[in-house]
Order: sequence, then structure tokens, then C-alpha cells
Amino acid sequence: MIYYIAVDIGGTRLRAARYPLEGLTADEVTRIHTKHKTEKPLERLINLLSDVWPEDGLVKAISVAVPGPTDPYRGVIIDAPNIPGWENLPLQQILEDRFQTPVALVNDANAAALGEWRYGAGQGHHDMLYLTISTGIGSGIIVNDRLLLGAHGLAGELGHTTILVNGPTCGCGQAGHLEALASGTAMLRWVEEQLTRGAISSLPKDEPLTGKMINRAAEAGDELSIQALSRAGTYIGIAIASFLQIFNPTVVVIGGGVSQSGDLLMVPLRHALEEHAMAPQYLDNLTITRALFGDEAGLVGALTLARELYPD
Repeated sequence: MIYYIAVDIGGTRLRAARYPLEGLTADEVTRIHTKHKTEKPLERLINLLSDVWPEDGLVKAISVAVPGPTDPYRGVIIDAPNIPGWENLPLQQILEDRFQTPVALVNDANAAALGEWRYGAGQGHHDMLYLTISTGIGSGIIVNDRLLLGAHGLAGELGHTTILVNGPTCGCGQAGHLEALASGTAMLRWVEEQLTRGAISSLPKDEPLTGKMINRAAEAGDELSIQALSRAGTYIGIAIASFLQIFNPTVVVIGGGVSQSGDLLMVPLRHALEEHAMAPQYLDNLTITRALFGDEAGLVGALTLARELYPD
């Protein structure tokens, strides 16, 4: 048997799956915590790969989805948030030396975009935008059936597009980025600010808020929570209008936890998009849809990359 191994690296957990040459059903999937009292994350990753390594088969390639900026050409993790010491880490070379098989690295949002384009909500489209609205806002762009990477593999950071000059500060340090206005973190911050100013809401004032709390309150009719989702959807729609004019896709796929808010997010998003699109032609035959893959997006995307780079 010949296999691909896909890896999804996160700040809290590592996952690896062994896939056959075709299909999306893994022969084996293993999950472990990223951090450990006695083992470093790199050691844990190597041990995880060893655990899913086939006893009686060949691994054609290993593909790794990585959080944070990654140079896929050199196989270097530039910076992995929440994993201490993973700055300018030559992970591709380390793993190739250890396992003697080809290794590919890809940013996790780009991986998810690849997976959705090949196997998910973007199937059949040649030009696709993917946005994941979660703690932050990640993205990936497919142009003419190819993942857009740029000169150093850093293209496609749509969440760091400036939407509101002098707006709230983004996690990257810049002001007014889409991520600072419409991510799950941004919504929580905005709601907390409104509560501090005396806004009336059914949300609890004596415990930390979560995105799920806001979703549930909005579904129950809480006006402040509805406003939070509407505000986020509006900013996302404004941003997508600009992205349409740059990339002219036929489908926009939206994933991440915030996308689970349904019409409370999507209706204001569509209104803002229609209002801000430069010409109606950009909206002709445009599909806006939720991502098919949720928690498995990183693994499916890494598998897609492995199959693209090292086909049977």
C-alpha cells in the first residue's frame, strides 16, 4: 500500500492522518496535545508521525498545515503563534531528514482553501476566495486553479486588509484590519465595550463571554448580540466587495466558528456586498456559501496539497 500523511498543527493540539492514494477516509487518525511537560512540540510531532507511519507500506509524501506565516518554497515556519521557539524553523528539512520522504508545508488557511476547492464547497470553480472567520480571520485564494502564494508564500492574508482607517488595533499591531473588526475576538471585544458603556443585554455580566454565548443570545432575540453579528457581517461584506474587484472569483467560501451564525451574519454580509460592489457584473453567478469542512479542514487541505505536488 502507498499512503499520504497529512498533519494539522495547532497551538493546542497536533493531528496526523494516514490516507490512501484516493478518497477522504483516513486509515488512521491520531491527536495529541501540542505542549507537554517533558517533551518539546517538535519531539511530539515526530513521535506523532511515527505513530501513524504504516508498518507495511510506503509513504509517498508528508504534508503539514501550519498556523502562522510559512515560507512553502523553503519549507520554513516563519512564526507559529502559541508554539514557543518555532521561529524560522526549517521543519521541512527536519522531517525529510528524519523520515526520508518528501515533505511539504502550507499555511493552515491556505490548506483549508485547497481542501474546499478540491473536495468541498469550491468544487467545480476555477477562481475561489476562502475566508475562515474565527478567533482571527484567515484566508486563501485560488486563481485559475492554482493557490495564490506570492513571492515568499505570504500572499492571501485578506484578514489583514485595512477596512477602517484609525479603527481598532489588530493582533498584528496595525489599525482597522478586517480581523480587528469582524473576527470572533473582535465581536467579543465590541460587545464587552458596549456592556461597559451600559448597553442592555441578556448576556451575563459576571462571567467571561464566548462567541457561542453571543450566537445563542442573538438567536433568542438579544438586540446587542444581533448588532454584534450584523456589524461583523457588514464589515465582511464591505471587504469581500473589494476582494471581488481584485480577484473576480465565482465562489466565496466562508468557514470558521462565526460562520455558524447563519442568516444573522450572512444577511447583513450580502446587503453590504451588494451595496459596495463596484458593478453588478461582479455579482453575476457569484456563489457565497459556507465551508463544507469544519474541524477537518486542515487535514483535508494538507492531503490535497500532497496529492497536488506528488500525484500517483
